[in-house]
Formats: sequence, C-alpha cells, structure tokens
Amino acid sequence: MILLNNTKKLLEKEYIKKNTKKFNQVILALFSGGFATFSILYCVQSILPIFSKQFYLTPAESSLSLSAATVTMALGMLFTGPLSDIIGRKSIMSTCLFIAAILTIICSMMTSWTSIVLLRSLTGLALSGVVAVAMTYISEEIHPNSLSFCMGLYISGNTIGGFSGRFLSSILAEKFSWNVSLMIIGLFAFIASCFFLYFLPPSKNFSSISINFYKFLNHFYLQIKNPALFILFIIGFILMGSFVTIFNYIGYRLMLAPFFLCQSSIGLISIIYLTGVYSSPKAGILIHKYHRNNILIASLLLMIIGVFITQYNQLLIIILGLVIFSGGFFASHSTASSWVGSYTHVAKIQATSLYLFFYYLGSSVFGTFGGFFWFHMKWSGISIFIIITLFFGVFLSFKLKKKNF
Repeated sequence: MILLNNTKKLLEKEYIKKNTKKFNQVILALFSGGFATFSILYCVQSILPIFSKQFYLTPAESSLSLSAATVTMALGMLFTGPLSDIIGRKSIMSTCLFIAAILTIICSMMTSWTSIVLLRSLTGLALSGVVAVAMTYISEEIHPNSLSFCMGLYISGNTIGGFSGRFLSSILAEKFSWNVSLMIIGLFAFIASCFFLYFLPPSKNFSSISINFYKFLNHFYLQIKNPALFILFIIGFILMGSFVTIFNYIGYRLMLAPFFLCQSSIGLISIIYLTGVYSSPKAGILIHKYHRNNILIASLLLMIIGVFITQYNQLLIIILGLVIFSGGFFASHSTASSWVGSYTHVAKIQATSLYLFFYYLGSSVFGTFGGFFWFHMKWSGISIFIIITLFFGVFLSFKLKKKNF
C-alpha cells in the first residue's frame, strides 16, 4: 500500500526528464550559476602566495581569504536553504548570485587585509543561498531516474567554475594585480548570474510553507540522528577538507626548490580540476551498476593513492598524483551528495543543508589548520594529515556497507 502511494505521488509531480528542452535549460542555468559561484569562491586560492607577499602573511593567515568565505557559507546554508522553503528556490539563488558578484567587485577595491577577509566572509554568506538550494532544486525538479546523472553534471559545472576562477585570477594577478583579477571575475560572475536568472525554469514541485521554529530545528535533529546521513555528513567534511588543503599548499610547494614555478604556471595546475567534468557524471552512472558504497570506497582509495604519488619530487609525477586525487574527490562528492538526496524522504532541504554545512566546514577547518602541518613538516606533513583523514573516510564507508544503508 505504501509503495503504491509513493508511486502515485511520483506520477503526480511534473518532473523534468532527460533529453528535453527544460532539462537542457536547467543544465545551462546551473552551469552559469555554478560558474559564478565557484569562480568567486575559489578565485583567491591560486593567489594565496601573492597575498602572503603583499600583506606579509603566513600561508595559514593568507588561507583565511578562502576559509572565511567557506565558513560563512557553511553557516549560511543552515538558514538560506530553509528560507527558500518560504520564498522559493529560484528567487533565493538569483538574488544571492547577484549580491556575491557585487561584493567581489567591491572587494577588488580594498587595500587592507581585514577588509578583504570581511568582504570575503559576506561573499561566502551570499553564496550559501546558491549552493544550499541548487541541490534541493535538482532533487525536487529532476526525474528520479536522471537525478544522479544531473547531479554529476551540476558538479561538473561547479568544477569548471572553480577552475576558471583559480586560473583567471592567477594569470591576471601576475600580469596586472590581484585587484584587477577580482574585478574581472566579479564582472564575469555578474554576467553569468544574468544567464542563470533567464534560463532556470521556475519550480513546479515546490510549495511554499510557513516557518515553524520548533519544526525547523526538529528537522535538523532528525537528519543528524540518522546514522547513515550522519556518516555521509562526516565523509563530506573529510572530502572537502582534504581537497582544499592539498590545493591551498601545493602552490607554496611548487614555488620552492627544485621547481621554482611562477604564479601563472601554478595557476595552470587548476586545469587538473577538470577531471571532475568526467569523474562526477561517470560516478553517477556507475553507482547504478556497482552500488554507491563500492564507488565511494573506490573513489576515496583513489584519493589516497594520488596523495602518495605526489611525494616524488618530479613535476610530472606530482601532476599525475593530483589528477588521480582530484578524479577520486569529484567521484566521491558526486556519490555522497546524490546519496543524501535519494536517501532522504522528509525535510530534504535540511539534509542537503547539513551535508553542505559539514562539507564546507571541512574546507575552512582543514584549509587553515593545514598551515600548521606545512609550517612544521612542509609537504610531508600535509600528506600525512590528509592520508590519515582519508583512511578514516574509508573506515566510515565500510560502516555504511556493513549496515547495508
């Protein structure tokens, strides 16, 4: 009887199906939104050494330009997601995108480090309204049969945005200044926000609800106390923390002997992020054949192998290790995030918000804390820290498998 009711509800909803005009519009819109969001968020990562030099900062202090944005993004997602339950998914995402683009343009005009960190914090808060809601929009509007595939494509778009922000800022900062790089990225993001507003179809399966504070907190509690979801939240924390830490400090390593790479050359390393364009949707396809848990474990092991390979002091081998690490990361994230969306049947927005809260909190905590390991042991310290953390992620994945979630 319950199965029949669930099937009836699925049939009543106006899902967007693969290979339709609306599906293509969703992909184009989310690509534009992802480009704007992640180019803004990560544009500072490749120029951390420039900040260190200009403002006389340690690597850990310089990383605050990224960590400040990701921590406020993480906190904001706990509220902007549920807020979209009231005023709508598209409204929240569009408004937040435009605000983030404008704040980035303003940030490019700042002359003090405190002002930069403050504006980056506000930018992260604005971006939370996009990141928290986009995954919920996908899970509500896209047909369940295409959900994993669409989520993979969405993450691929985010990957291209992250790559573009890092690469452009690195090139522009070396040719002109970090101010010019942020200004141009802010303008590009503003244009992308216009595309997002124009192409994204309005929600068909969304119904506005009023805020009930007790119910609001109870929904978060229900997701946290769910053993499977809580493990997935911790895995998200580990994934993003590991990924950001590796790429926060690889630039510092490659500027030292025996490499002595310039800023623009370090920016080219960002091309590695494009492995996500392949591995994210590929993971979404493979989970139907091999089950999510097996794909998650295999992807985490790929990340560990990649970190081990980067121990060699040869540039091409380091790049190979980073490619393997990145491919594993994007496959892991695509698998874990789609798992949260499909596993949750009540209060989806809270489940998505919590996953992304832990995900970006990992970025903030690991990204800055990694500076301690860099200071004392350089790349060996970073690698030991990440490998131990990823093995813990594998252990948690086996717990999911053992309990057959």
